[in-house]
Amino acid sequence: MPQPLSAKENSLFRQVIRNYEDKQYKRGLKAAEQILKKNPKHGDTMAMKALIINQQGKTDEAFALGKEALMADMKSHICWHVYGLLYRHQKNFEEAIKAYKSALKLEPDSLQIQRDLAFLQVQMRDYQGYVQSRTAMLQARSQVRQNWTALAVSHHLAGDLAQAEKVLTTYEESLKTPPSKTDYENSEAVMYKNSIIAEQGDYQRALDHLESAAKHNLDRLAYLECRAEYLAKLGKKEDAAKAYRTLLDRNPEHPDYYNKYVEVLDIAADDQAAKKAVYDEYAEKNPRCDAARRLPLDFLTGDNFREAAKSYLSLMLNKGVPSTFANLKHLYTDSFKKDTLGAVAHEYLDAKSTSKDEKEAVDGETPKGEGAALYYLAQHYNYHLSRDLTKAMEFVNKGLELVPNNLEFHMTKARIWKHYGNTQKASETMDKARNLDLKDRYINTKAAKYQLRNDETTKALETLGLFTRNDSPGGPLADLLDMQCVWFMTEDGEAQARKGNVGLALKRFHTVYNIFDVWQEDQFDFHSFSLRKGQIRAYVDMVRWEDHVREHPFYSRAALDAVNLYISMHNNKHLSNGVNGSADVNGEDAVERKKAAKKARKDAQKAEREAAERAAKQDPNKGKKVEDETKKKDDDPNGAKLSATTDPLGEATKFLLHLLQHSPQLIDVQIAGFEVYLLREKYILALRCLNAALALDPEHPRVHEQAVGFRHALNSKLDSLPPKVQEVLKAEFTVIPPSTDLKKYNTDFEAKHKDSSLHVIAAVNTRKLLGDDQATCEKDFLKLLDIKGVQFEDAKLALDVLKNWRSKEAQEFKAKCLSMWPEVTAFA
Repeated sequence: MPQPLSAKENSLFRQVIRNYEDKQYKRGLKAAEQILKKNPKHGDTMAMKALIINQQGKTDEAFALGKEALMADMKSHICWHVYGLLYRHQKNFEEAIKAYKSALKLEPDSLQIQRDLAFLQVQMRDYQGYVQSRTAMLQARSQVRQNWTALAVSHHLAGDLAQAEKVLTTYEESLKTPPSKTDYENSEAVMYKNSIIAEQGDYQRALDHLESAAKHNLDRLAYLECRAEYLAKLGKKEDAAKAYRTLLDRNPEHPDYYNKYVEVLDIAADDQAAKKAVYDEYAEKNPRCDAARRLPLDFLTGDNFREAAKSYLSLMLNKGVPSTFANLKHLYTDSFKKDTLGAVAHEYLDAKSTSKDEKEAVDGETPKGEGAALYYLAQHYNYHLSRDLTKAMEFVNKGLELVPNNLEFHMTKARIWKHYGNTQKASETMDKARNLDLKDRYINTKAAKYQLRNDETTKALETLGLFTRNDSPGGPLADLLDMQCVWFMTEDGEAQARKGNVGLALKRFHTVYNIFDVWQEDQFDFHSFSLRKGQIRAYVDMVRWEDHVREHPFYSRAALDAVNLYISMHNNKHLSNGVNGSADVNGEDAVERKKAAKKARKDAQKAEREAAERAAKQDPNKGKKVEDETKKKDDDPNGAKLSATTDPLGEATKFLLHLLQHSPQLIDVQIAGFEVYLLREKYILALRCLNAALALDPEHPRVHEQAVGFRHALNSKLDSLPPKVQEVLKAEFTVIPPSTDLKKYNTDFEAKHKDSSLHVIAAVNTRKLLGDDQATCEKDFLKLLDIKGVQFEDAKLALDVLKNWRSKEAQEFKAKCLSMWPEVTAFA
């Protein structure tokens, strides 16, 4: 039973609440202690004390006190509410929801508890619960527009569009006076209702609503775009054409407007002249418009394309536009257009070279456009669909002769070295480009990225430190963490893994994981903010975007890196000393990697220390101020605890679950999933990943390797598995029947793909798995270099396999690779 408080102590308790709300935690704690001296088992005061000490960073102590408060008074809604707040602070939203519901049973009229519960429900995507909470909040305060809008949003997110529209209509009908035309919240609500009507597929009603209620809304562009879209969907093509012309007059650079305008004009798909005429009209009307000249290149063919390409390229190269190739490279998927663009660029350069001789004879000047043409051709031959690195280097060197201090030519040269495989020269060249413009953040970032690709982690951090805050207490790295610089964490993690510093590599990958967690949690504040500000359409878009945030390529990349590293740690228990500790037979490579990892840790610590010292020297006052700040200290800055895990596969599964949920279409994800589940002996889950990979690409070399390995494992282990598991595996794994001769199956696969180095590597790996002599398999790897068109990346993969096998052939293979690719740093 709760202890009753005297009038004086009641006043003190109200003061505790005020102190907490005003963030005066010391005063609040003092007042709470005064109450607890006379009433040591007063649950509400204990709960408020727990809340205050939780804000002071004493989370464990706060939880213990919160539980004690509940034991003292189980029927206090304050105790349950505080218990929910403690769980919410720890991001344990499921338990927080349970606590809030218990508090709400005791105090059903509390708007604060109801609001907190509603926000947690939408955060956890419990839309049905969110509808109930919002209905209760509306019934309690029906005069507040925000409650009506929130209920409509809850129905919308739950998929009940008709009910969402009904709620908004009911509120509109309840208004006695119409809102002002300048009322932003009303304008947004009207457009939100219109979007709900359109989502139901009733475009005529959406159009009618748009023309009546939304015609004078404040978002004029949204009105015009919706009107054009509805008219097009309703088949009113003449009116739709006028609507799209209005949009094009507003913004002639928007490519979607052109595409939709051409669509509603009912021009035949093969009538290139009519389509071109549409774009020509806007090109003539807007002489500086790029889209009207560039977009026809997407659909033109033959001589029409050549003529338009020549006109566009000449215009862009005469102007010296650096982004010309970037604007056109999507056309290179068509071999005719790729060859035509290359030929047109050559013609332009030849014409300029001829005129240059005449021009120089007159006044000694270089004609405009030659540098731009050289830059285009250098990129043309560097691009993967038209790659000829020798020609690319030739054109970039000619460009540097023409303009020695041109930033773009130096950057392109660095990219060419990267494609050669020479990460060292690429890094040096990109750094040279950086020094040509020390105020450019972009080139600074590119230089740091190339240094990381060359495993110069300390130097890269110093380079990025030129653009980070000087007053950051932890140096450049701390500032990059604060800015959530995902690309750096991913690249640095991969570099640390290559250098053998497993701890730091895992630290970086976990940092990326945590950053995406933060992005997921950051939406919490917007559940109240967006409704309060009336930004409903943007809010719904944000909620839907958050549902797919982990589909981001950077998350997939970092998570896959982490999973593969954990798999390697499981397979090689000594891996905390190096990624490939068994690289050489005599173990010298493992020792070198261990030394490199130790040196990398020392260099990173030194760089951070020097950065902090520089900041303190630059502004001593700032240095002192930072020291006074209470900042959470990282108890594992070098990832030593992460690399010392005893369950690497369990840690890998944390990353893997998000990958399988959000990026199941990536075959590398399914391959990694199979590896993890097979090693954990979860055969049904492994089979699910294998079948998904087979559906994506049945001829993928790694998928073949895994399928044969799985059948080989089942042939020996199937009888020892539980009957239900056996039944599922027999029914679902049909790609390789149990009676198949696996060696012949693998030989047939190798013969079928004998011209593909990756497939040959997979076949040789599979042969070793099936019991073939290792020496024979090693010799077959040497033959890999005789395959026509073999790439140095494939050779690097084969070399890694030989190192893992502790093969005596590794050095001979490496020497042959070096003779074939003398520029590749990995073979040096």
